[in-house]
Amino acid sequence: MKLPLTGGCFCGGLRYEITSEPLAAYTCHCRDCQHLTSSAFSVAITVPHSAFRLTKGEPRRLQKTAESGRVITRWVCPDCACWVTSDPQPEQNAGQIRRVRAGTLDDTSWLRPTEHYWTRSKQPWVALPPGDQIFETQPW
Repeated sequence: MKLPLTGGCFCGGLRYEITSEPLAAYTCHCRDCQHLTSSAFSVAITVPHSAFRLTKGEPRRLQKTAESGRVITRWVCPDCACWVTSDPQPEQNAGQIRRVRAGTLDDTSWLRPTEHYWTRSKQPWVALPPGDQIFETQPW
């Protein structure tokens, strides 16, 4: 992986850069992610909030109360509706983090999720790799 990481939405209206290595790469199997991605799960990385910078565009912010009870604000492109990231959130021992949708990265060749969240909602045909960290809900 070469820093800075760069990425953006489908139409290019939103662009960003990340200046530090991700803290984690994970899949989320919650029903919200299944709906938003029209898939079985979403793939994301967490990065320190201070390492993320929007370099082009202004996102539309969508809010929803998650199953965990937290209000999540997702950033989507106002033109193509691609979900790029979410507002910063606190995380144990990491300060403020930002969750970035991994599919929006320009280079995903290095990406390999090793954590899996909300697996109680995962589709039965999804097989998780042995040795990965598996959580029935949000781990923190």
